[in-house]
Amino acid sequence: MREHPESPIFGPEDPRLDPPNPPEIQPARSIVKAISWRVVGTLDTLLLSFVILSFLGPLFGLEETSGTDKIRTAATIALTEVATKMTLYYLHERLWSRLRWDRALDEEGHYRDGRRRSATKTATWRVLASADTMVLGLVFTGNLATAISIGGFEVITKLVLYFFHERYWARIRWGIIPGSA
Repeated sequence: MREHPESPIFGPEDPRLDPPNPPEIQPARSIVKAISWRVVGTLDTLLLSFVILSFLGPLFGLEETSGTDKIRTAATIALTEVATKMTLYYLHERLWSRLRWDRALDEEGHYRDGRRRSATKTATWRVLASADTMVLGLVFTGNLATAISIGGFEVITKLVLYFFHERYWARIRWGIIPGSA
């Protein structure tokens, strides 16, 4: 007779939370999700950088430049972010695909992410992404106060945008191979 091991003290109370054959999140899903977020994020960074360069830059001692120079600098920051953020986002997404916290299986064998998971994932991504934006802002403007302003305002706009992006993707089944329920 084969004995079953004891359930762990800190294990899931519902067996569906720790299934023997969990759904598999395909790397292609993470790539497409990264691209969709990057489009939203790049547009936000472009607009935010231009507004900050136009209105706060002179207060921080940035030389007066033309509107064309401001949009060029904002575009350089935003387009450079495409490469840095896509890489960082993909790595962040793959890490979170391995974490089972606040995730449940539905009747079809797909994961359902809870709001706490989406909120925590949003916060960890925002810290990483805002640090990246501040570094790029410093590199391309040479002004620490402007770089911090761009990254600081971005925290607010992108937290909201990212949360809704996560909630939208939580409803999409593509790229998830169901496990047994």
